[in-house]
Amino acid sequence: MDHRHLGGSGMLVSSIAYGNWVTHGSQVDRDAATACVRAALDAGITTFDTADVYAETRAEEALGAALKAVRREGVEICTKVYFPTGPGKNGRGLSRKHIMESINGSLRRLGTDYVDLYQTHRYDYATPL
Repeated sequence: MDHRHLGGSGMLVSSIAYGNWVTHGSQVDRDAATACVRAALDAGITTFDTADVYAETRAEEALGAALKAVRREGVEICTKVYFPTGPGKNGRGLSRKHIMESINGSLRRLGTDYVDLYQTHRYDYATPL
């Protein structure tokens, strides 16, 4: 598997990333999701992309479980923030409050202390850059 630099960050990512948008946690059971992640790892994929909103947060849980036995330093985990993941007037968008609550939830669901890339899923017109 080829690896490329991610922009100007200096971080190398696999040229093919594994995403789990509509599958893990909703359309594919946990064992099948784990088997797919293992096959991706066997193919040399080290970059995994998810989001807190995918499958109502269950996609992050499934990815975290599938990567549990993998050496954390050997993979790049990317997730996203913006969409609502629960009720409440501050549970959406890119306010500092929502970003902090979202990353804490993502870290817990993914079973890790950090993510390698934290992305905004959409521009938030209500929150100045």
